[in-house]
Amino acid sequence: MTQFVHNLVEKTPALVNAAVTYLKPQLATIWYYAKVELILPTPAEIPKAIQSLKKIVNSAQTGSLKQLTVKEVALNGLVATEVLMWFYVGDIIGHCGIIGYNV
Repeated sequence: MTQFVHNLVEKTPALVNAAVTYLKPQLATIWYYAKVELILPTPAEIPKAIQSLKKIVNSAQTGSLKQLTVKEVALNGLVATEVLMWFYVGDIIGHCGIIGYNV
C-alpha cells in the first residue's frame, strides 16, 4: 500500500503537467467561443431582435413559411428546441429539483 501511495505521489505532477499541456489549446478555443457567444445582447442588438421577431410573425401570418428549405426548417427547429431546453433548465434550477415545488 505504501508503494502505491509513493508511486501515486511521485507520478501525479507529471500527469498533471501532461493534462495541462494537452488541454491548453482546447480550453483556449472553448474560452474564445464562450466570450463571443455567451455575452449579453447590447442595446444596439435589441431593435434587431425585435425586427427579426416581427418578420417571423409576419411570415407566419402570410404563409411564406412554406417557402423555407428543409435545412432552414431544421435549423429553426433546433434553435427553438435549444430555447425550450434552457427554459426547462432554468425552471429546474428555480424549483431546486426536477419534481415541482417543495410545498
